Amino acid sequence: MTYPQTKLALHRLVTDGVVPGVSYSFIDGDRVETGVIGQAALVPQTEPLRPGMLYDVASLTKVVGTLSVVLQLLAQGRLHLTDSVSDWLPQWQDSRVTIQHLLTHTSGITGYIPHRDQLAAPELTAALLKLHVGPTFNRQMVYADVNYIFLGWIVEQILQQPIQTVAQQRVLTPLGMQHSTFTPTNAEQCVPTAVTAERGVIRGMVHDPKGLVLQRRCGSAGLFSTVADLTRFCQAYLRPEAAATVLPPQWVHHLLSDWTPTHQAGRSLGWALTTAQWPTAHRVIWHSGFTGTYLVIDPLMQQAMVFLTNRVHPIAPNEPYLDQRNAVISTYLAEKSRQ
Repeated sequence: MTYPQTKLALHRLVTDGVVPGVSYSFIDGDRVETGVIGQAALVPQTEPLRPGMLYDVASLTKVVGTLSVVLQLLAQGRLHLTDSVSDWLPQWQDSRVTIQHLLTHTSGITGYIPHRDQLAAPELTAALLKLHVGPTFNRQMVYADVNYIFLGWIVEQILQQPIQTVAQQRVLTPLGMQHSTFTPTNAEQCVPTAVTAERGVIRGMVHDPKGLVLQRRCGSAGLFSTVADLTRFCQAYLRPEAAATVLPPQWVHHLLSDWTPTHQAGRSLGWALTTAQWPTAHRVIWHSGFTGTYLVIDPLMQQAMVFLTNRVHPIAPNEPYLDQRNAVISTYLAEKSRQ
């Protein structure tokens, strides 16, 4: 297990200045190879990237934390894909939107919230619940954080605890993800994200503005994790029967299906779908985070990749990274077929 071409692509991201640093792992069944490349920080001074550092994984929170808990509730019959959001969140007025719409980003929820990032949590909560459903409802996949913020609030209604507290208790702790947390206590162990006029160097605090406001009630962002812990998560996905109380196998095994209304939008429950070509064409699940993170999981081949970067350091959003990220994924999917 060497993945020379993928490693070369990762090194090129750093040497070409696309990202300051990369932490990664390749998973082949029980075999795991990890590495770090480059810098954790460029400002206020250069700081080498160290193994075991915590990353703000941004939207990986959706699939690691929120989706895992939702799948548990679905398996227990305490929640159903056909439930209307308004059944659980009465302030939300459009009864057409279901749990399945939220999970697949086909809810069509849209709208503009003036001065959103300056609102306090109660005002932001009220504003989000007053958004409306647009023309993409039930037709197109339009990725939006609000879907998983709503899912987090629905979990809270059922379990009577904030989503991040529930995710810690029901996912991170039982999977042995001992370094993962929503509340880092040592900022120096965290890889910094952007430098902003309002917040300075963001380090050890959630980068996402909505996550910063909503705190433990945010199901779309807020998790900090390490390569080792996310490797454990991916391994649990490859063998859900060994972690059945956390990742219900009857649901995990169906995540390679397109769950959108058209069955053609390339989206499962939570995860995005792509294709690997060997030994025959088959689906693979993956998800990314705004800060420069992603997971790729191939259950059929018992393989996965964890890829963590600090692409928004020191300046967000660093859009050239996106094409490079997709190229790395393509290289990995092609190369792992030849291992």
